[in-house]
Amino acid sequence: MERRFMVKDLLLFMLLVALGGMILLAMYMIDRQWLKLEQMQRTMQEQADDLRGIRDTVRTLDQRIDGGGLTVRTDRASPPVDEIPATFQRAWQAAQQPDYQPGDWRVLAFGTGMKTITPLVSADVYASQVQGYVQESLLRRNPETLKWGGMIARDWQVGDDGLSFTFQLRKGVKFSDGRELTAEDVAFTFAFIMDESIAAPRSRAYFEKIASVTANSRYEVIFRFKEPYFDALALAGGMSILPKHFYEPYLKKPQAFNQSKGLLLGSGPYRLKDPSGWTPDLGMVELERNPRYWGPVQPPFDKLLWKVIENDSARLTTFRNEDIDVYSARPREYQTLLEDKALSARTRNLEYMSPTAGYSYIGWNQQRDGKPTRFADKRVRQAMTWLTDRQRIIEEVMLGYAEPAISPFSPRSRQHDTALQAREFNPAKAKKLLAEAGYQDRDSNGVLEDAEGKPFEFDLIYFQDNEDTKRIALFLKDMYARAGILMHPKPTEWSVMLDLLDKKNFDAITLGWSSGVETDIYQMFHGSQTVGGGDNFINYKNQQLDRLIDQARATVDEGKRMPLWQQCEQVLYEDQPYTFLMRRKSMVFVDQRMKNIQITKLGLNLHSVPVEWYVPGPLQKYSR
Repeated sequence: MERRFMVKDLLLFMLLVALGGMILLAMYMIDRQWLKLEQMQRTMQEQADDLRGIRDTVRTLDQRIDGGGLTVRTDRASPPVDEIPATFQRAWQAAQQPDYQPGDWRVLAFGTGMKTITPLVSADVYASQVQGYVQESLLRRNPETLKWGGMIARDWQVGDDGLSFTFQLRKGVKFSDGRELTAEDVAFTFAFIMDESIAAPRSRAYFEKIASVTANSRYEVIFRFKEPYFDALALAGGMSILPKHFYEPYLKKPQAFNQSKGLLLGSGPYRLKDPSGWTPDLGMVELERNPRYWGPVQPPFDKLLWKVIENDSARLTTFRNEDIDVYSARPREYQTLLEDKALSARTRNLEYMSPTAGYSYIGWNQQRDGKPTRFADKRVRQAMTWLTDRQRIIEEVMLGYAEPAISPFSPRSRQHDTALQAREFNPAKAKKLLAEAGYQDRDSNGVLEDAEGKPFEFDLIYFQDNEDTKRIALFLKDMYARAGILMHPKPTEWSVMLDLLDKKNFDAITLGWSSGVETDIYQMFHGSQTVGGGDNFINYKNQQLDRLIDQARATVDEGKRMPLWQQCEQVLYEDQPYTFLMRRKSMVFVDQRMKNIQITKLGLNLHSVPVEWYVPGPLQKYSR
């Protein structure tokens, strides 16, 4: 007898499907409830810890009151505007806007993955951005006036000799785990950086000018310099403070610190949920609002989230899908995006040359495996620059949204010698220099050979997921081939690039450096920084330049210092340790949810801390 699918069977099937859906929904809700319960338990534990701290303080006060002579002062919970520190004024003004409301998330994307976000051992700008929201320094530079203002320090004095700097710390500043920040933490931070067992050669290169950092009292710390240094206040005031109780145990096990991925704890407005639990395989970095933040202006966002999206096209798709809030456009797609009505309706675009725009370059490694390379010859490096048609790259790859880089110094900086102009494309001069250096086409096969008959060929390492860099590498290959040089483009993962830099195991590499208000080139070009892990990874040494850098850094008088920097620039212009490529214009699209977007003398206020962006209540889309 044939079995038919009856109506009651259909109803039973639908009932089972509905039941299954209800079970899945219930499981999802239970999972969410467990997460919320875990968060509540954590919050209650933190509150209990804080209450214990308050009870201990009260007990101490009671004992001191019993002893007599104590006057108790009660601070106001919400200080008036004239008591808001200058460092917080911009964030405070944002919080006074009629549509301001705390909450929501800000979601950005990183173009490369990070090996680590542990301070000192990390080496990339992305890790530095994350750390800037978690750890704080004594001072902070105002993005409009460019003057230094107090952050953790409420006041400071400079000694008559210009070698000592005394900082008075704010009371009540706490790390995100509830422990108070004191002068001992500041002194410990310096000692930790300078400990040779800690893999922090880059930071030690900066801080070696400091003779000592001493906790004079619980809330006063003194920096003493070995000699005059032009940027001494910035160096002392800009040091990110490490909590002693968290990092000190790693002095007994430095390898655990040096190989760590996510040891990050500080006093800043945001924190890692687990200060020692981040790993690269998470594919993102998530910071949550620090509930113990000491600042008079609380951070606006509940969370800051960075997704690692290495592919340019995937990053644009993610932005179109409204899953990230900011997108830095490539030149070739910029005009298309401007004409996209749907995108224009929900975004704001900003086009500008950042006042502190960095530069891209090709670094020529001058020593490999203990032996000089062909790039140790200045004439060869000069020839490579003459063979690099930067103007064509800017016009055809960057579509005019860039300018040639002349040196590490911005052409708008007083460090720059205006008599120096970017070298133009000149194959004739290049071939003459290469011939002087011993490179000729000895067998008429179109390829230059050295005196031993070895062809002039080399590998160029570049980041594999940057589309513009890929196109530039192909342009360079063609340019150099016409001159008889075989360049082999080597697209490489970011983590592998960092390893190659640390080991100085490459022929040539193309990368970029960020810039500041005044660029100290010691780290990149001083001969002492060819040490393992140092940032002079091209093994470049010039004693004349070393002396000039040392003089410039020791000259406090700006009028006398700038000519010294210009002399440094002249040496670099002659030596061409890098072929300086370009400074790129920024073309940024921002979701219109984000408010208080400004371009300052330090560039876009995207990464300003205290945080200045916010999302009005009606536009918030993430649950709190």
